[in-house]
Amino acid sequence: MIAIVDAYDAPNAASDLAAFSRQFGLPPASFQVVYASGAEPSHDYGWEMEESLDAQWAHAMAPNAKIVLVEAASSSFTDLMTAEDMASKMVNAAGGGEVSNSWGGSEFYGENAYDSHFVKTGVVFLASAGDYPGTSWPGTSPNVVSAEGTTIRRNPANANFLSETPWDSASGGISALETRPSYQSKISSLVGNYRGVPDLSFDSNPVTGVWIYDSNLGGWNIVGGTSVASPALAGIINAAGKFYISTNQELTTIYSNVALAADFKDITSGWCGPYEGYSATAGWDLCTGVGSVNGFTGK
Repeated sequence: MIAIVDAYDAPNAASDLAAFSRQFGLPPASFQVVYASGAEPSHDYGWEMEESLDAQWAHAMAPNAKIVLVEAASSSFTDLMTAEDMASKMVNAAGGGEVSNSWGGSEFYGENAYDSHFVKTGVVFLASAGDYPGTSWPGTSPNVVSAEGTTIRRNPANANFLSETPWDSASGGISALETRPSYQSKISSLVGNYRGVPDLSFDSNPVTGVWIYDSNLGGWNIVGGTSVASPALAGIINAAGKFYISTNQELTTIYSNVALAADFKDITSGWCGPYEGYSATAGWDLCTGVGSVNGFTGK
């Protein structure tokens, strides 16, 4: 199972996902919408587009997974954490899977107190790293896979792959508040005593973005941002079929395989983090983490 946590209601989420699946030849999705507060939330167009993106691209990457959209009553931390807890309980009860979070904000004192919401047996949590300079929570939580963005260039004549570089607007950096987790011990010389982000990357540049369908927002749209990376990577991790017992175990595996070209594409040129000037380098870096996915192994 893949659970998606978003705020407010997307009234046409199921029918829009069905239209997306038909367009791209995907099997019909096993899809459910759950109201975290017990009552249908109010509607918000901005969050609706996010929900369409999250559900459709989790399904695109894991066509056979059950997708559950857990709608928080509002975008407050209290309501989002209520939804987070419900999402992780559902995934745990289903036998394991992922919870994707394509939302976040600047780090703040006291964020550590919320990190426990991202720990549940049988659940791997993911969160978007952010689309602006600096670090973003919950992407900096040691209990989530921090999902970053890249830019993919393709030949316009035949769509053949040409290159992949960091998305120049993507976030990255070293948290000032979250201590370095054990799975990052091998990069301690780069991050010191604090959590470095991101961990893993997926194409997120709006210029090279993804199609989504939203009937309330004009039908077909091309969107981007690290909001793409979290559900897409959740789908890939789900389709890989390992179903690790925790995010820590998932990330321990990812960091153990960082140098394996069969597992990850190491992105070694380009830059990210406007006004930060981070550069992609060989191995883990502040732009793309261990790199982008290369198949299902090592996930």
